[in-house]
Amino acid sequence: MLYGKHVAIDGRLGSMSRRDFGSLVDSKGGTLVELSSSQLDLIVDGAETEPKGKFLASVNVDRIPETELWESLGFIESEAEIGRLYTPAMLAELLNVPLSTVRRWHRRGLIKPLRQVKKLPYFDFEEVASARRIARLIAAGNTPADIEAKLSRIAKAENLNQRSLSQLSVIVEGKDVLLRQGDGLIEPGGQQVLPFDSFGDSEEQTASLIPIELGHRASFSSENDAFAFKLGDEEDLSVLAPDELIELAIELEDEGELFGAIDCYRSILMSTGPSADISFRIAELLYQAGDLSAARERYYGAVELEPSYVEARASLGCVLMELGETEMAISCFEGTLDQHPDYPDVHFHLAKLLTESGRADEAKNHWEAFLQLAPKSPWAEEARSQLGEESSRG
Repeated sequence: MLYGKHVAIDGRLGSMSRRDFGSLVDSKGGTLVELSSSQLDLIVDGAETEPKGKFLASVNVDRIPETELWESLGFIESEAEIGRLYTPAMLAELLNVPLSTVRRWHRRGLIKPLRQVKKLPYFDFEEVASARRIARLIAAGNTPADIEAKLSRIAKAENLNQRSLSQLSVIVEGKDVLLRQGDGLIEPGGQQVLPFDSFGDSEEQTASLIPIELGHRASFSSENDAFAFKLGDEEDLSVLAPDELIELAIELEDEGELFGAIDCYRSILMSTGPSADISFRIAELLYQAGDLSAARERYYGAVELEPSYVEARASLGCVLMELGETEMAISCFEGTLDQHPDYPDVHFHLAKLLTESGRADEAKNHWEAFLQLAPKSPWAEEARSQLGEESSRG
C-alpha cells in the first residue's frame, strides 16, 4: 500500500502525530513528504481537520481518507464491523455517567478510541473495561487529574516511557492505582507493596486488572502555578498559553467550575481565532449549565466552522430536540447522516423523534439501521421493542 510511495498528509490526522505517521510510512517502505512536493504519489486526508484539498498537482496523485488507510493496512476493522464499538454517548449510558465526563476522560487520554470517523471516537470493549475502573476510582474519591498523575508516576518510576502503557496490568484497590509486576504490586512512587496473592482470587479483584493507555501530553500538577488561577482574575488567564488554558479548563470542569472553564476557552478563541473544537467544548459547558439556547448557538458555530464535525451536528440535533424545535432537529440529524451514514446514535435519536412525530414508517428504517450498527448498545432493547410494536401494528 505504501511501499515505494511518497505520501503527504492533508489536514491533521485524528489517530497519531505527524512524527509517528512518518515512522509508520518509513516502516512500510514509503517516504513522508510535504503536500507541495513535486514527488507525490498519495495524499492522506486527515480525520481531525477538514482537508484543504488544494494540492492536486497531478491526476496521478491518489487520495485516501485516513480511516480507509487504516482499514487497508489492517489496523482497524471495516465500517461493517463498527457494531462492536461504542460511541461516547453509548459509553456514558453504559456506565451511567454524564456524556461530558466520558469526553473529558478521552481528552485526558484516560481512555483511547480504537478509531475516529470525522472526529467521532469509537471505543472497543477493552476501553469499556478501562472506563469502568476509572468510574470506580472517581467514586472512591479520586479526580481524573489524580488518576492521570498516579499512572504517569508508575510509568516514570518503572521507566516505561518506551513501551506501550496499554500493556500495563493495573489493579484498582480503593483509591489506589497499583501496577501488577510478577507476583507483586508497584505503587505510583515505584515502591513495591503487598504481594498480589494477598488480595485473594475473587472475581471482583480479577476484574480490576485492566490495561489503561495514557496520552503522552504533559499535565499540570496540583502545585502548578496555573492552578493558582482565581476565577475572575483575567490577568492570570492572559499569561497562559492555549495548551495551558485547555488543561486548566479541563481541571475547572472536573471541579464543577463550568463558567471558569468557559472563560478559559473564550480566552483561547480571543487569542487564536475561531475554532470548531473550542466552540464545541463551550457548547458542552453551556449545556451542562442549563443554558440550552446559548449551547445551541455555539453548536451552530462549530458546525459552520467545520461542516464534517459529526459529533457537533449530533449534539446540535439533541439540543434542538430538547428545545422543541422538532423539524430543525430532524433536518440536523439527517444532515449528520449525510456526513456519516453509519453513526448509530443519530439513527437512534432520529428514529425516536420520527416515532414521536407520528412518522413510524420513516422511523422503522432508522431503528433497523441502528440495530444493525450497534446490536450490543445499551439502547438496543428499546429499538427492538419499537420494531416489535411496529410489527404488531402492521
